[in-house]
Amino acid sequence: MICDIIHAMMKKIFLVFPMLLCMVTGVARANWEYDGEHIGDGYYQDDGRRFIILVRGGIAYGMAKVKNDIGTLNTAYYYDGSSVIPGTLCGDSCDSYYQFLGYGNLGDLKTKKDFKSLSFTGGMAIGWVLPRTPVWRFQVDWDYISESEYNVSPFVEGDLRLTDGDVPEITSIPWKTGAVQSKITTNVVTAMAIRDFYKGWSKPLRQFIPYAGFGLGYADTETVLNFADDYGDLSLMGELQNYGDLDSNDILQFYTAKTHSSNLAGVLTVGFSYGVSESFFLDAGFRFIYLPQIKWALNNVDGSRTRDWIRAENVFYSNFLFGFRWEF
Repeated sequence: MICDIIHAMMKKIFLVFPMLLCMVTGVARANWEYDGEHIGDGYYQDDGRRFIILVRGGIAYGMAKVKNDIGTLNTAYYYDGSSVIPGTLCGDSCDSYYQFLGYGNLGDLKTKKDFKSLSFTGGMAIGWVLPRTPVWRFQVDWDYISESEYNVSPFVEGDLRLTDGDVPEITSIPWKTGAVQSKITTNVVTAMAIRDFYKGWSKPLRQFIPYAGFGLGYADTETVLNFADDYGDLSLMGELQNYGDLDSNDILQFYTAKTHSSNLAGVLTVGFSYGVSESFFLDAGFRFIYLPQIKWALNNVDGSRTRDWIRAENVFYSNFLFGFRWEF
């Protein structure tokens, strides 16, 4: 629900943005001020408070350590004298024609590749410049990180440890399985405290003003997983039959699966602004967003049952953004 609302807000930004641009000159001439101190016959002293609107866009680079989240998924493995055959492929004839090597858990294998991806990002913020302390801004930020991808084949590979086999000299086998094609989108809403570094009571014009800030908030990440049994060893596993349909070649066609991960998010930002007028600033900077983890899961046909499949831990997004900020 939150994700749908945020997506709707994103669409409206592109309608509001031209109107905001038109406000720049008018706002500057109007010399908007909040109630200050009235002394004697009406002398006015501005206390520095301002309302903030900011819109921005740019690029995001995401990275994380990806781990196999299958858990326990055991199958038997056999040996025909030259190659290894999973029990799902030889069926009832396995014990009659092949040597039993033992059971292996696919949940023990490591993922082949970590998450690294470049995507577009955008967002907006509203907030306030504090009265009597105008170097501080407090604002609520929304960041939308558009579709990035995590694609890998095979999904996992490595030496698969075997137990309870009839061939003592073979305790592990090299193995790989599965293929992943997925997309990731992230929305982050954060409460931010930002410090502008300048001297004096008001922000200087025609001058670069550095800033730094931090914040905490909430992140919702949607992953869309398309998983394929490219190596044929998973299709007849009973544990996976709920998550796809067998085709005419007895290959399990997994359903496209959507998963939402909710996280606390931490944000650091550094950058600079440039005052075009007393009310209009150009803004450029970096935002570093940290999420503890995001997850991918298999779903059944109606989404009522899921099975964890992949997780990415310690997700970092490094965003470079350029935007426009109004203070009035």
